[in-house]
Order: sequence, then C-alpha cells, then structure tokens
Amino acid sequence: MAGTEHDRILMTGGPAIVLVEPQLGENIGMVARAMANFGLSELRLVKPRDGWPSEKARAAASRADHVIDNVAVFDDLSSAIADLTFVFATTARTRDNFKPVRGPVEAGRALRTRFIAGQKTGILFGRERFGLDNEEVGLADEIVTFPVNPAFASLNIAQAVLLMAYEWMKSGLESETQTAFTGPEMRPAEKADLMGLFNHLEEALEVRGYFRPAAKKPKMVDNLRAVLTRPGFAGAEIKVLRGVVASLDYFSPKEPRGAGYPQRKARADQATRDDEGRPSSVASRTPRNERQGGSGDE
Repeated sequence: MAGTEHDRILMTGGPAIVLVEPQLGENIGMVARAMANFGLSELRLVKPRDGWPSEKARAAASRADHVIDNVAVFDDLSSAIADLTFVFATTARTRDNFKPVRGPVEAGRALRTRFIAGQKTGILFGRERFGLDNEEVGLADEIVTFPVNPAFASLNIAQAVLLMAYEWMKSGLESETQTAFTGPEMRPAEKADLMGLFNHLEEALEVRGYFRPAAKKPKMVDNLRAVLTRPGFAGAEIKVLRGVVASLDYFSPKEPRGAGYPQRKARADQATRDDEGRPSSVASRTPRNERQGGSGDE
C-alpha cells in the first residue's frame, strides 16, 4: 500500500550500480532513469569517457535528478567497490573462472537477503562496446547473466541495469505477482439479474422474429443462455448489457431515442413499477413525454 513504512524501506537503499568506463552521457542518464523506476539510487562511475557532470546524462534521466545529483566518480574499479561486502558482475560471455553464475531472478533475491542483513552490495556493468574484462570480473564475488538469444546477446547498458533493477524491486514485494494498482472490484451478478437479462433479450428477439422456425425456439434459447452464462458476468456488466438490449429493443431508426417514448418501453417501465409493489395509477401508466411534452429516456 502506498505510503506505508514497507514502501518507504522498499524505495530506498539497495545495491550500488557501478558502471565501468561508460562512454555516452545519454546512456548514463537512461541508467539513472531505470534505477529510479525500481527504487535504486546509488550510481557509481569508473572513469566516464566524457567526464562528469554531464548535461546530456541529466536530460536523458527524465527527472531522476536524485540519482544524477549523487553520482560518485572513481579512478578505478577497486576504489569504486572498496566499501562493498558483496558484488555481482554482469556478463553475457562464459568466463574461465570458478565463480558461481546466477540468473537475474536468483541474483535479485540474493541481493535482497544481503540487504536485509545490513550488507552493502553492488552490481558491475561494463562498457557499451565490450562489457567487463576478465580482471574486472575477477573482482566480483559472483556472476549474473541474462537468458538472452545467444546469437544476439549484447544488451544496451541501460537495458541491462533495468533488468537487474526490476528483479531487485520484485524481490522485495510481498508477492512476485503484486502490481502497483488493481482493477475495480467486481461483484458476481446474482442469478436473478442474469435471468432478467435472459428474459429481456428473449422478449426483444421474439418481437423481431428471431426464433424461426418456432419449433427450434427451445434449443435456440438454450444456446443463448449457454453463451451468456459462460463469462460469469459481474452485476455491473449485466446492467451494461441490459442497457444495450434496451436501446436496441425500444428504439429504431424510425423511432430513435429522443423522438418520443416508445409504447413498449412505457409498458415495460410500468411492469417494473408494478413488480416493485408501487401503486399503479392512470398518471403512472401515461408515458412521461405525453405528460410533460419531453422526449423521455429509459
């Protein structure tokens, strides 16, 4: 729930994102934006090619200014990770070493566990052109790699950060299927409402000669009810369908809505009032537009 203590914790802290020799300010900015999307805020740069600060990075960050404003720049990777206790290195290539290799889901959960334990962690991302070299991977504790198409395995640096940031965020949710918002609560329709739709539709079709030949009407009615029963309509949806049927049933090109109050509509309204136990009177049986001179509506 927005505004809770759980959300405050979820949206702060987390692993540091370390970019090794990033080349373009625009890429750094897009990394910052991806981090902000999923609750990460600590960005570290190792020897950015075009220097720092970068207005191009700020523009590409799309208002992730809190990330850009707190960027830390280092001369070498060893300095950038000196205060961290656990580091993942991202790579798409097989490496000749003895390091464990995890997928992004497992890596996100591992980072969350260490974060809860109070450890400072980080994720290394390499250069746009060729990623991390073996020596840099050697400084990490474990490797994380993505299940990509082996024939086209290279990811844009911002995309790679986005994938890991997403898994970090997801690992902190109460349920991995949790969403930021939900659809409206839909209460299942009562059978009486569904029967009302059946009867209304069947009456409208009967008037228009749909059930032909007459001998097939029972089977045709069964088919209609089977179709309308299958979706499991909510009460609000039944009301929408009743409105559609009413419009098609009571109005026509020759007698369009607004041109008058159809007699069949008047009789249906009167039957509804009688069913609800309201007193019937001469006045109530008179269509509204005839009493008031208006067009009337359903």
